[in-house]
Amino acid sequence: MIAQFQAILLAVCPALLIVAALKDVTTYTIPNWISLALIVAFFPTALALGLPMNTLGLHVALGVGALVAGMAMFALGWIGGGDAKVFAAAALWLGWPASAPFLLVTALAGGALAMTLLAMRSILLRRYVSAGPAWLSRLAEPGENVPYGLAICIGGLVAFPTSSLVLALSAAPL
Repeated sequence: MIAQFQAILLAVCPALLIVAALKDVTTYTIPNWISLALIVAFFPTALALGLPMNTLGLHVALGVGALVAGMAMFALGWIGGGDAKVFAAAALWLGWPASAPFLLVTALAGGALAMTLLAMRSILLRRYVSAGPAWLSRLAEPGENVPYGLAICIGGLVAFPTSSLVLALSAAPL
């Protein structure tokens, strides 16, 4: 019963990352409540899984570091403010050593997303994409932003199984 409760708590992170990605792709915004919910849900999850205090501190440090990096990327105009916040909240959940695959996969997914959007925005494909839903047509508009929340979600979902939280659940006695 306890393991089921812990698993439910763990499911909050991937679920909210998916919601963030869907919101970003369809509206080019990631509501603040998603990042806030990720941050707030992390602490009871970490406590329920018995995360040691030094590991908890490392998670917090990585989250703060990711927030600083995200703010710098936002200041440079590379990502949006919602992307920076959800990036930091995901890093808080992932901790070490999952942050390395998170960064790598997020960067690769971001590059693939940018290339896909460039193709969609080409003269050859834009007319076909514009026949779809309004949010898809907007993605195909030349000069529009890149919904980087999708890349952050992919990176987070790929790295999540290697996070210390998931490893703590799998190490817990049944």
